[in-house]
Amino acid sequence: MRRLAAAAGAGLLALAAPALAQPRETLTIGISQYPGTFHPNFEAMAAKSYVLGFARRPITAYDATWRLTCLACESLPTLENGGAVRETTPDGKPGIRVTYRLRADARWGDGRPVSAEDLRFAWEAGREPATGIGPADFYRSAYELIVEDQRTVTLRYDKVTFEYNSAGDFQPLPAHIERARWQADPRAYRNRTAYDTETTNPGLWSGPWRIAAVQPGAGVTLERNEAWAGPVPAFRRIQIRTIENTAAMEAQLLAGQVDMVAGELGLPLEQAAALERRTGSRFRFEYKPGLVYEHLGLRLDNPILSDRRVRQALLLAIDRGQIVQRLFDGRQPVADTGVNPLDVMHDPDALRWPHDPARAAALLDEAGWRPGPDGIRRNAVGERLSVELMTTAGNRGREAVLQVIQGMWRGAGVEARIRNEPPRVLFGETLSRRRFQGAVLYAWISAPENVPRTTLHSEEIPSEASNWSGQNYGGYRNPAMDALLEALPRELDRERRRALWSQFQRMFAEDLPELPLWFRADAHVWPRWLEGVRPTGHLNPSTLWAEEWRAR
Repeated sequence: MRRLAAAAGAGLLALAAPALAQPRETLTIGISQYPGTFHPNFEAMAAKSYVLGFARRPITAYDATWRLTCLACESLPTLENGGAVRETTPDGKPGIRVTYRLRADARWGDGRPVSAEDLRFAWEAGREPATGIGPADFYRSAYELIVEDQRTVTLRYDKVTFEYNSAGDFQPLPAHIERARWQADPRAYRNRTAYDTETTNPGLWSGPWRIAAVQPGAGVTLERNEAWAGPVPAFRRIQIRTIENTAAMEAQLLAGQVDMVAGELGLPLEQAAALERRTGSRFRFEYKPGLVYEHLGLRLDNPILSDRRVRQALLLAIDRGQIVQRLFDGRQPVADTGVNPLDVMHDPDALRWPHDPARAAALLDEAGWRPGPDGIRRNAVGERLSVELMTTAGNRGREAVLQVIQGMWRGAGVEARIRNEPPRVLFGETLSRRRFQGAVLYAWISAPENVPRTTLHSEEIPSEASNWSGQNYGGYRNPAMDALLEALPRELDRERRRALWSQFQRMFAEDLPELPLWFRADAHVWPRWLEGVRPTGHLNPSTLWAEEWRAR
């Protein structure tokens, strides 16, 4: 694998004709995390989604107006236009068939057409449990894939959902490169995929750029994809630098070593706001509220955290309003559940847990945790009420939050032991393989009206048997929640679905499978000469439309 090379400037034109402005051929972007893998279907990590947004085009995505659109397909299939048709499944259940036709000009970087066979391979790999591709429920439901012709496939589902025409994470994989690797050993495929062993192979990439070089842990270089048939990107080269320490990221921005900081993975809001106050009009700043949910994920098979009274007490002991005001200038609304007030299904009447130290103490007393001589509570056998607390190392905002929570919990008699890890380790190993023991501060980024089955359903708990697919890292098990998560997507009537969403939010707020903190606003920092970047505020990153970016 080649090492990341420093970008060469494009100054020959300027030397030949001094009166002309020097063209900008390279855009250098700072992000705070490095992808744990470059395979599109393993590990749901924002850094990977951001980078691959330059190099791939999924079938469908939600745009900056939160509207579902086609990217790799010709048109969005609907019940109205006949692209989707209700039917009865072979075992007599209500089902639906949805037909996607790929764009005629879609090409992999080696010139091969993106074809129905690439979708068939992705579906076959996803259907095989040993592969460990998520979300598993999609592949269980899509019980048949029919190749209609070289560019057209029909998926048959064993249930009808309001998301029936969203392809989500189902996207083509280059069968001519990956199929043989997968067939050799489906369980070992995730460790031998060309996406990680031959990342610079042009045939892996179908977007406006292709990955040309990687420096593990430090950066990615993308070059213009000559096989791309869409609008010609303004930049010949995109350089992405991973700077896990946000103070160092700010320093590199000020020194001109990076042109912009990606809002999806950049500076904490309060750090960006302070930078804007200091630098005035040097950069463009945009603070984009979105479906980004900061929370404390909990290891629920930890005996301490398995007690709902303890979880409720831990949340009551955190003064989230004070943290938001002190650290985030009041710009981030406190969360009661994972459903954002910006989402149409948010219930403003959901149960709330305001800061209440007295009630927190009463719940801990009831759960059998009594104050010890050093102020830390102990149970009947003398065990300390101690919780390991983790987040992404180098993120100044999150590290500050943990220190504040540590102090607030100590006031309630709870010992918090902080142990942070680099993002690629925390997300690539610790969370995905359930190696944490206490609480982890991180964010879920969702699509509009996203049913959180993959994070809360008991079938989505990662395990060695499932090759670590699924995102229910905490191990939450609740049959009533499982039933609700299964019923929600099947309700096509919006108002009846709203009632189910309200039920979900009440159940979540009572049970607290994770501790909701606040909804994040992302701080995007751009150079004045960059135009066309449209933050989405949801799961699909702005880079999916990066061919529209222009330098003036």
